[in-house]
Amino acid sequence: MWGTIVNVIAIVVGSLLGIAGGNLLTEDTKETVAKGVALGVILIGIQMALETKHLIIVLLSVLLGAVTGEIIGIEKYLNKGAQILERKIQGQKGEQGIAKGFVTATLIYCIGAMAIMGALQSGLTGEHSILYAKSLLDGVTSIVLSSTMGIGVALSALPLLLYQGSITLLAHVIEPLIIEEAIVEMKAV
Repeated sequence: MWGTIVNVIAIVVGSLLGIAGGNLLTEDTKETVAKGVALGVILIGIQMALETKHLIIVLLSVLLGAVTGEIIGIEKYLNKGAQILERKIQGQKGEQGIAKGFVTATLIYCIGAMAIMGALQSGLTGEHSILYAKSLLDGVTSIVLSSTMGIGVALSALPLLLYQGSITLLAHVIEPLIIEEAIVEMKAV
């Protein structure tokens, strides 16, 4: 669970830094940082994808995941929850509002193999390296996002805690059901 806690702290601290000093970041600096984070994510993704032995399974998984997300309307439910939260917490930064920061950051932080595989690795083996790398990326991203979107970015740490924390805690229950090859293929997605 420690890896998820570090991830939550990185998001909250990064968000507070972005809110407090975001006006010191130029648009060019924000763009450069975003490109650096994107490059880091791409490199980690390539490294994880190179471990696959069944590329067709990876491709089908990505397609099925995208279609399933559209069918069940994940974004719609996140938007609805964010709007409720925004009504309860008064105040907005600029025109973006709490909802946009919350939804954007939640989607960025919770979707992807690093969140799932990092939480599984943390729960199954006690190794937190994937979540530590994710924490660094998420912390830097939260500085940039919160400098324009405000406190909603920090609030996205709660769904991340629930999502990754649940996976980590349930990893012990599903350990007998997961074979090593399945873990490798999940990392590739």
